[in-house]
Amino acid sequence: MIEVKMKCKDLQARAKVSRLPRNPEPKEWLASNLSQQKIADYKPFNFVDGEGVRCSLYVSGCKFSCPGCYNKVAQNFNYGYDYTKALEDQIIADLGHSYVQGLTLLGGEPFLNTQVCLQLVKRVRAEYGHQKDIWSWSGYTWEELQKESADKLELLSYLDILVDGRFLEAQKDLTLQFRGSANQRIIAVPASLKAQQPILWQAEF
Repeated sequence: MIEVKMKCKDLQARAKVSRLPRNPEPKEWLASNLSQQKIADYKPFNFVDGEGVRCSLYVSGCKFSCPGCYNKVAQNFNYGYDYTKALEDQIIADLGHSYVQGLTLLGGEPFLNTQVCLQLVKRVRAEYGHQKDIWSWSGYTWEELQKESADKLELLSYLDILVDGRFLEAQKDLTLQFRGSANQRIIAVPASLKAQQPILWQAEF
């Protein structure tokens, strides 16, 4: 009986290790082919999606299919509702409050929804300059994005912070700040673009 239990645990451990996200080739997944410009959710004035008070836009659609994804429903590109001018106006107005630090893009996968995300971040910069910061989570790593399509690179250029990399169940760590697994990094984008290599963000206390 003990031997059977040990074998079951071994099989479960192997299954967990074998369950990995999908890994695309450069430019294999394009927003122009995939995005339905749908929104899974919009959460204004929250404290969990980055530093300070934030307005968070969850776009619909992701192909990484990370096992253990906390927002699996948003992997569907047709989930949710259409991105509209009215929603964009609301986000811009919400960001205008003095206590709001910035905008966060999540999903789903923001870099597979560049039609929506680029339109919004461009307006944020036009209205607020760099008074409001812009964070984004992505299943893509920094290195992968450097080999990606022009729209993805353009979106990256508007960000202040990128939390990069797939969620990996085997490296899950609930003690990490703003990350679900230890492989993910919090990257300071402007400094990284200038250095042409990823520079990790350091929180200011």
